[in-house]
Amino acid sequence: MIKAEINEIRALFSANLSDCGISRIAGCYVNGDKKKVMSYASSFLTLPEEEQYKYLEIFRKTMSGSIGKNLFDMEFSREESYENDAQNFLMDLKMSKLEDEKLVEEFYDKVIETYNYIGNYLIILIFQSYDVPGITSDNIEMEDASDEVYDYLLCSICPVKLSKPGLGYDAYSNEFHNLQQNNMVELTQTGFLFPAFTDRCADIDRILYYTKNTADMQQDFIDKFLKCHVPLAANQQKETFMTIVEETLGDDGSYDTIKHIHENLAVMQREKKSEGEELILDKDRVKDLFKVSGVPDEKLSNFDETFEKSFEIVKERQLEKKRDEALKAGEEHLEDIHISPVEEKEKVFRATNVMPAKTFDIKTPEVIVKINSDNTDLVEERIIDGKKCLVIKLSEGLVVNGIPVRLYK
Repeated sequence: MIKAEINEIRALFSANLSDCGISRIAGCYVNGDKKKVMSYASSFLTLPEEEQYKYLEIFRKTMSGSIGKNLFDMEFSREESYENDAQNFLMDLKMSKLEDEKLVEEFYDKVIETYNYIGNYLIILIFQSYDVPGITSDNIEMEDASDEVYDYLLCSICPVKLSKPGLGYDAYSNEFHNLQQNNMVELTQTGFLFPAFTDRCADIDRILYYTKNTADMQQDFIDKFLKCHVPLAANQQKETFMTIVEETLGDDGSYDTIKHIHENLAVMQREKKSEGEELILDKDRVKDLFKVSGVPDEKLSNFDETFEKSFEIVKERQLEKKRDEALKAGEEHLEDIHISPVEEKEKVFRATNVMPAKTFDIKTPEVIVKINSDNTDLVEERIIDGKKCLVIKLSEGLVVNGIPVRLYK
């Protein structure tokens, strides 16, 4: 799914209830012991208006964030057999329009079995039919021209936490008292849209997955229930890309070379953006970027091997980190902890995830300098009095701690 398609579905959860086409909602409250506390199901429009608004806020959150950072377009795995039982199950659930109580309860059981969360949470499911409007060649929506009905499920998994204690006004007694703590539903932690909305049509081979925190992707939930291929998260893309740079340059990673890589990548991003597209870097494009940035040919002679090796290096780092965290938490069977290998088709990078297009950051243990990408020539690497230095060319307008500073002439 592209950004425009995500925004189109997200707009269905606007604050205008008259445009809301959600037909059914179901939910299950799960406690910290992975036990069902209660379940409910009803027509969405029969809920009190105040509750509808609260739910819509949750659904908007499930469709929010950046692609590759919070939202992931995932494809169902075909490794075990041609038929994917997770995909088939979700298809049956969608076709039932959430009116088959047995299927809905089975869905809750699958989530509870694979979702790893310490604490209480609420599983929310909705079914909606969206009459997709046609669009003219100049991108104008035609409300009366529709030839596609998009039926979908949206799942939102939300933490449920006690509200903070404190004094509050009691209208009944017209006094201030210590208010009772309540279990409050927070915004979505994890969720997904099925089927995906690709080319403004239902794509039953894919889902759109949401995570609030890419450090907690709920790998078991994805691997064991949804059975989808997981694209590299934004932080993984950045770490892997930086590893490729480091492994390629070795000891020759000079300031000027890194600066040229950044400058050329920023130019490529701007060009793609002007064409209304996003810059995606595959192996060949990364190699071309290094070439035009002045990386010597001898450093690129084994680039294909370096590219592949970098993914393994990052995987081993992440695996070691997960095992250390599990060890500190007192978990056993550390040998069962694993990270799925990166699929070949997922070995690409969104340029926005690997380097900022607008700023150029320079960091030392003591100093951090941020520069506009258009002004990287203001910083130079020099040897002064036998010491390696970065020299910043100053101009009028220098401000230190908010105070204008006069430059000596």
